[in-house]
Amino acid sequence: MGIIQDKLRELLVAQLEKEGIDDRRVLEAIGKIRRENFVTDEMKKYAYDNVALPLEGNQTISQPFTVAFMTQLLDVRKDDKVLEVGTGSGYQSAVIKELGADVYTVERIEQLYKKAKQTLTSIGYEIHFRCGDGTLGWKEFAPFDRIIVTAGAPQVPRELLLQLKPGGKLVIPVGSKSAQELFLVERSLLDTPDDEPLYSRAKYFDFKFVPLIGEEGWKEIN
Repeated sequence: MGIIQDKLRELLVAQLEKEGIDDRRVLEAIGKIRRENFVTDEMKKYAYDNVALPLEGNQTISQPFTVAFMTQLLDVRKDDKVLEVGTGSGYQSAVIKELGADVYTVERIEQLYKKAKQTLTSIGYEIHFRCGDGTLGWKEFAPFDRIIVTAGAPQVPRELLLQLKPGGKLVIPVGSKSAQELFLVERSLLDTPDDEPLYSRAKYFDFKFVPLIGEEGWKEIN
């Protein structure tokens, strides 16, 4: 079974490369991680299909292409301090950790928080976990070199912008509850003469994520 899964993982990496993922570090990270460890027992046979899969609490583990594309945009460097909003299964956390980052991840659903923490810790990843409202970031450890949000927001949360280092990058899906566009937000190294931070934004193609719930996200799921 392990040999089959290893081969399927190789095929998935090759597929991602064909679809435009060209950051070798990201491809190598995905090639190391056993996605079957991050899905439910019922979904293990689909672990290396390039599709999103259901999790507990009406959440999902993102499509591998989406994980790879967002990680490539994030441009994580060794020893970067990275905030992840929406731990989910923990798979995205693992990919970022494989790139050598110091990962801080926040999950609002206690069941997912506990399971992801158990999974990632048992594999041997040293990651900082918190259960709470990720739209407010994690002020205690701010600022961050990189921030990634794995749920769809109605707008970019101001608290996350304020917790981004000068020169830092934020990747976030923004739009309605049913469809979003992916944004890369970069903070300038220099602020305005009034000491206000400057940001630039680049928009990418459409994605579909579960809603980002929280004080600076959607207030409820309807």
